[in-house]
Amino acid sequence: MLLGLLPGITVVGAAADGEEAVRMVAEHAPDVVLMDLRMPRCDGVEATRLIRADHPGTEVVVLTTYAEDDSLFPALQAGARGYLTKDAGAEEIARAIADVRAGAAGLSPQVQRRLLERLAGAAPAAPAAPGEPHQAEPAAQAPAGQRPLPDGLTAREAEVLALIAEGLSNAEIAEALFVSPATVKTHINNLFAKTAVRDRAQAVSYAFRHGISGSSRT
Repeated sequence: MLLGLLPGITVVGAAADGEEAVRMVAEHAPDVVLMDLRMPRCDGVEATRLIRADHPGTEVVVLTTYAEDDSLFPALQAGARGYLTKDAGAEEIARAIADVRAGAAGLSPQVQRRLLERLAGAAPAAPAAPGEPHQAEPAAQAPAGQRPLPDGLTAREAEVLALIAEGLSNAEIAEALFVSPATVKTHINNLFAKTAVRDRAQAVSYAFRHGISGSSRT
């Protein structure tokens, strides 16, 4: 009912669970799915994974009561590009839908704060045991260009990744870095290939997991 009142949005269907959501996406090919997480038969994470695998033109925005790590990160890793809690108002929902349609991340301030808190909490790395190699994550938390970055990322690719994690679109990244949109797209294709992420939501998760964020850019 709320979505039907928002300008520029047409509701084509409502599903009772994830299994039905997957079928309805195949039938209606919507631009965006608002996905709950805890549902019978097929939960929201699995439904998101199936939709993103079979219908890459459909974006997924999670709209759920739960914002804890064991709900948030699996949903992002499954391909969700937006994540809102159910206290979100109409304006916030509409903005998230518009953001994911434009290729940006649609994350609520609460979720962004949780990602940053997890990043901050994970910053002190445990020393490697004798004979074991050090993990790549601590190196990624230093300013780009000063220490090695994970998965062979260049300093510029890490900078683009940090801007993706901040929710910027390709055009906004191009403006921030004073480069062309085509150059940004090339950097994104390269960093996606190196990090083995499939979309921007997974890139956001990767960035926070490896400590590549706006605070690490110079």
